[in-house]
Amino acid sequence: MTTPDRALLEALHRDHLGLSDGAVATYIPELAKADPDAFGLALCTAAGEVLTVGDHDAPFTIQSVSKPFVYGMALDDHGRDAVLARVGVEPTGDAFNSIITLDERSKRPHNPMVNAGAIAVAALTPGAGPTERLDHLLAAMARFTGHRVAVDVSVFMSERSTGHRNRAIAHLMLNFGMVEASIDEALDLYFQQCAMLVTARDLAVMAGTLANWGVNPLTGERALAPAHVRDVLSVMYTCGMYDAAGQWAHDVGLPAKSGVGGGLIAVAPGRFGLAIYAPRLDAHGHSVRGVAVCRALSQRLGLHLFEPR
Repeated sequence: MTTPDRALLEALHRDHLGLSDGAVATYIPELAKADPDAFGLALCTAAGEVLTVGDHDAPFTIQSVSKPFVYGMALDDHGRDAVLARVGVEPTGDAFNSIITLDERSKRPHNPMVNAGAIAVAALTPGAGPTERLDHLLAAMARFTGHRVAVDVSVFMSERSTGHRNRAIAHLMLNFGMVEASIDEALDLYFQQCAMLVTARDLAVMAGTLANWGVNPLTGERALAPAHVRDVLSVMYTCGMYDAAGQWAHDVGLPAKSGVGGGLIAVAPGRFGLAIYAPRLDAHGHSVRGVAVCRALSQRLGLHLFEPR
């Protein structure tokens, strides 16, 4: 099976450079400042080769691309059964920030990729207080990226001051016992999680770590237990693209996750992780160029998980 090379990445970048559909996110005021024409691609193989094209080193906030990695951290910290008691693994067909996302019987959020589930997962982060819990989160992310990441304070404060819908979601979960009483602390950690600064290259290494069954291909450090990589990739495949997850699974056929900051990752298990940074978003909150690049790459190389071999 062919592995993407620099020439192919450059061709994908060139072919999609003129795609100008969509618009940058504005519901978080700081995100509206993004350059709508920024466009970077990065790929990290399971063997540790990194290829980059375009604005691969432009910093942006990770937003919801953080969700599978924090979910993996929770699985490593608490085990599958304890995490499943707080958040399920079923797709919803709802938008990422839908308030009606609790299972009617269990009262859990349906999955950890929508905001309700991600807030419940963030609330599981261990630590004696906010600083210790944030340090634990950042240390886990460093194992995926290979270096320490920082929180963009301006974006964090912007999300904190406008996150009324997420507060409504958190209070609903508090009512049903899915989060503890310190919901303000859990929400702050979730907002900081989303405001972590990364580049497309960082995201490619993170995705490449998932492709390499939890071992960072550049540092050799284990970031996630293999059994939990399986769980993370499964939920990414079924839920990572929100209310467009079915179309994505049909067209692209790879585990993926997007964020409203313009980042998108896709994982070819055992082979490589791909990351795109392009802030113009479609109606589902996905990078327009990112979706198009992944679709084109999957078709060119036959990457769909159910492609006849």
